[in-house]
Amino acid sequence: MCGRFTQQRPTSEIAAIFEAEDIADDPGGRFNVAPTDPAAVVVQRDDTRAVVGYRWGLIPGWADDPRIASRSFNARAESVATSPLFRDAFRRRRCLVPVDGFYEWLRDGTKRQPMRIHDPAERPLALAGLWTGRQDVESGEWHRTFTIVTTRPNTFMAPIHNRMPVVIPPESWAAWLDPTVRDPGELRALLEPRDDVELAAYPVPPLVNNVRNNGPELIDHAEPVEAQPRLL
Repeated sequence: MCGRFTQQRPTSEIAAIFEAEDIADDPGGRFNVAPTDPAAVVVQRDDTRAVVGYRWGLIPGWADDPRIASRSFNARAESVATSPLFRDAFRRRRCLVPVDGFYEWLRDGTKRQPMRIHDPAERPLALAGLWTGRQDVESGEWHRTFTIVTTRPNTFMAPIHNRMPVVIPPESWAAWLDPTVRDPGELRALLEPRDDVELAAYPVPPLVNNVRNNGPELIDHAEPVEAQPRLL
């Protein structure tokens, strides 16, 4: 799964990297983005690529209860094309979620060690996302939300967790964002775990466990939490 990530860069820098227009105008400096938080995503609007601010946790237009967002922040690659919750967005509304890193918790005995997963050269990772819009019945205001697609772990991630977010390489950004690309086979091929994606990982302080915490100290290197001995 993918339940936390960082967006340290301002959206102006993200826009330059992804050759997009910066509509979000966000200063960045976010070290603990959690489900239901707003975040920057890259979308394709006609011939224009844009960085916009959407909320994490997909709420489809037909949903009666917006609290579904707390359960729809991830979409499984294996069922995304058929799931009633995600299939329409998968066909027509895909996005990239630019992150400087994401967190995963490595289980060691009775302890869970938070780990930061990132590009070894600290380049942004473009995670596969889906987005949709929902109009508020009372106010008429449109709310746009997104989810992150997860898949089986690649060789690097397998010792850490049994799922990982799909990382879209730069050469596939255009294909993933293009709303005219609707061939399920072509799209599903982009969701397969890849061993050529360069990743690195290190333990971080348990401060990240609390969603209220935010700051550069969350990505400091930390000593691994010692596992408690098993009782015989």
